[in-house]
Amino acid sequence: MRKLWGITVLMGLCSGAAAQPMTLSEVIGAARTQSVPALQARAAFVSDYWAWRAYQASRLPSLSLYGTLGSFDRSLRLLQDPKTGELLYTSNYNMENSIGLRARQNIPFTGGTLSLYTDLTRIDQFRSGGLTWYAQPVTLSYSQPLFSYNQFKWDKLISPKEYERARRTYLESMEDVTLRAVECYFGVMEAQKLHDVARTNYDNTSRMLGIARERLALGSITRDEYLQLELRMLSDSLAINENYVALRQARMQLNSLLGLDETREVQTILEEDLPAVLMDYDLVLRKASENSSFNYTNAINLLNAESAIDQAKAARGITMQLNARFGLSKTAPELQGVYRDLLNQEVVGLTFSVPILDWGEGRGRVKKAEAAAEVVKAQVEQAENDKRISLYTAVGQFNNQRQLCDVSRRASAIAQERYALVMERFRSGKASVTDLNTARTESDNAVQKYVKDLSSFWTFYYTLRKLTLYDFLAGDDLTVDYEEMVQ
Repeated sequence: MRKLWGITVLMGLCSGAAAQPMTLSEVIGAARTQSVPALQARAAFVSDYWAWRAYQASRLPSLSLYGTLGSFDRSLRLLQDPKTGELLYTSNYNMENSIGLRARQNIPFTGGTLSLYTDLTRIDQFRSGGLTWYAQPVTLSYSQPLFSYNQFKWDKLISPKEYERARRTYLESMEDVTLRAVECYFGVMEAQKLHDVARTNYDNTSRMLGIARERLALGSITRDEYLQLELRMLSDSLAINENYVALRQARMQLNSLLGLDETREVQTILEEDLPAVLMDYDLVLRKASENSSFNYTNAINLLNAESAIDQAKAARGITMQLNARFGLSKTAPELQGVYRDLLNQEVVGLTFSVPILDWGEGRGRVKKAEAAAEVVKAQVEQAENDKRISLYTAVGQFNNQRQLCDVSRRASAIAQERYALVMERFRSGKASVTDLNTARTESDNAVQKYVKDLSSFWTFYYTLRKLTLYDFLAGDDLTVDYEEMVQ
């Protein structure tokens, strides 16, 4: 027991933590609600959600109040005499105040903008003491680009897909949280098993060393075999310390994920009953195509590539814009007069630009965009092939893992039973130290492999859930209440 004194001290320093048994499902639930990665996933979705709401708002009419308050101007202005052409500086001394109300509507189909507004302006001429009112009770204006890039059209195609991708990306991010919880949970379980095995091995080796000491005195074992067993006990004493440190590190990682402090100690529970689930590749492929963000990402990439080509072609050719304004207006020295005998106003104009010589700059931009689009198409095709391969591999791994778990569980039980039998044979002098060490190594490896196989089973299962966003146990698609989540 003297050799374990340092171990007892180390464990005593870490004692006092509150033990809390938790199943794998409980750890997953806690991680999905209170871990930092889960909060980050929700924050990312909320950001995408409001970007989607902003796009929807851009398709609705907007109403704004505008104006100028206290625009005082006392300065010299350079003006030209219309008769003589002489340039003269004229003193300006006035104040302008105005207010207006504007309704605006974007037209996604054409890319134009329709506006309806009303405003009133007052100008005070301080030098002459004059006062002028100017009113536009109602004015309708329309601006329409011709032969140009229509941003509204592409936003209508891309933005809904971006929002759908954001919804699915959130679910996939939560499945990443689940996978991290599985990793941390079985990391603690494996470290706990190794620590328990190390303590048990030390106790067993201590007893076997006492028996070996008696057999050495009787001459039934050699000094070399005795020293081999004593060396094994020393190694076991060190292994307890090493495994305890690894256990503490594994628990700290799990606590960090769950947002727990060092006073909480999660105790894992080995659940040997595995769900009887057999994955069907066709179902997995169909659900991955329907639910995951993968296809939306590919579709968005292709649309962005086509949009870039359209924009390059529009910038290369003729650009024209039609501007039209129709309404009523009046100016008068008193406020009442600006709303009597209103005058019609019609303003229509067409602006254009025709490239004549650009030394191939426009054509180069188009070719560059087309080449980039070809690369995107090739990447999408390759990604789809790789996706099918990864799904096929994941299905095969999962379907094979359940059998591996059954075999490794049985192997673990057999190895532990065999180790116990070899220890009994060693007590009676029918087994050598080599037989004892071999049986113990096989038992240790079998226990560790069983925990690893269980970890792999759940890792493969939740990986397939992430790839398909489908709950194979409940037989339903994964979903959440998105509207409630953003409240």
